Amino acid sequence: MEAERKAPTLPMIQRAAALTCVLLQLSFAAAQTRPCDMPGMSGGMKASSFVEAVEDHSSSGTSVEPASTPVPMMMSAHDGWMLMLHGEASINDIQQSGPRGGDKLFSTNWIMPMAQRDLGSGKLTLRTMLSLEPATITEREFPELFQVGETAFGKAIVDGQHPHNLFMEIAAIYDWKLAKNALLSFYAAPVGDPAIGPTAYPHRTSASEDPLATLGHHLEDSTHVADDVVTAGLTYKRARLEASGFHGREPGENRWTIGYGAIDSYSGRLTIAPAANWIGQFSAARIVSPEVLSPNDNQLRMTASIGYNRPLERGNWASTLLWGRTRTLGLPQPFNGYLAESTLKFADKNYVWSRIENVDRSTELLEQPAATEEFLARVQAYSFGYARDFHVIDHADTGLGAQVTLYEKPSFLTPEYGAHPVGVVMFVRIRLRGKGM
Repeated sequence: MEAERKAPTLPMIQRAAALTCVLLQLSFAAAQTRPCDMPGMSGGMKASSFVEAVEDHSSSGTSVEPASTPVPMMMSAHDGWMLMLHGEASINDIQQSGPRGGDKLFSTNWIMPMAQRDLGSGKLTLRTMLSLEPATITEREFPELFQVGETAFGKAIVDGQHPHNLFMEIAAIYDWKLAKNALLSFYAAPVGDPAIGPTAYPHRTSASEDPLATLGHHLEDSTHVADDVVTAGLTYKRARLEASGFHGREPGENRWTIGYGAIDSYSGRLTIAPAANWIGQFSAARIVSPEVLSPNDNQLRMTASIGYNRPLERGNWASTLLWGRTRTLGLPQPFNGYLAESTLKFADKNYVWSRIENVDRSTELLEQPAATEEFLARVQAYSFGYARDFHVIDHADTGLGAQVTLYEKPSFLTPEYGAHPVGVVMFVRIRLRGKGM
């Protein structure tokens, strides 16, 4: 059974596909020319200030990482436009232990073509983000112990993660320079990312090598693919205040289409950048009817995070601390997720990383009807990984890596999951980069 969801008319999909096609053509044209020589690009594109980091729009939606964060991408200038292309894909083989453990070969992937140019007293950015996960993740999910959220074949996904949509984002952004250190921004997206949470996990530098979703995804940043998003933001020196309106229902099971609906949900976010290596945000949202299986449930969500990035002579070190809380209106019990993750790139080609999570799970984990959902348990996940890059394809880093995840849970879940559940994933990853990066 497909999730009930309005589908756009064919002309709307055709217009979205046409815009995406144009951006892809322009960006791939950029890949065929000599990338722009820019100072400090040995680790990727980097912003020189918080205002510049906002204008770059190299993250999802309007979220911002520390200004010192390198962004690997191909870049070129054509007729007043700056054209950029970045993205990555990994082929993953996951094996999990215990009665509920699964195994699967699948691919997670995304690509983001983007075009920018000066327009009037500001800058126009056109951006789209695409994923082939609807084709590369079969049966509408891949195994991930203790993960919950969204549906597959009309049932709640339990111990699995759903694929992303073909259209993850289609957005236009205009940044109006009010003064040297002041920026007024407008963001409009049939599919996009409202102002809530930090940069979503697929695009967060501290999570760049981990091929799996965070267990707290639906408590923290699941709105990074939402319909009919409008956002306004004011940036002044080291601070940014934003407000968004969007359609609250999460994407349906048909990941190939573009949904739409009334703007019925709202969010606000305050971002502070005290220094080039630091970023912090606090955000809150009221989300109307996000889950198709509980259409009468509305949610309040709050998130807070601190991000740190430190460029190194032959690498980079990025870390994130994140808290997310979601509460269904009318129910007393909020659900919390806590995350600490860090990725270190060293000696140019080597990566080590860790992700530690502590998340609340509901009775949905036992596959009980959604109407009876209550707090069930708090579970922990400890992930550690290593990868190394090899030169295989020009303008791309090809990495070979592996990750192990150890889980802790209350003893009453041992019959369901085993005494010490473990997950292992091995992967091959390709990431686009510019010349000399």
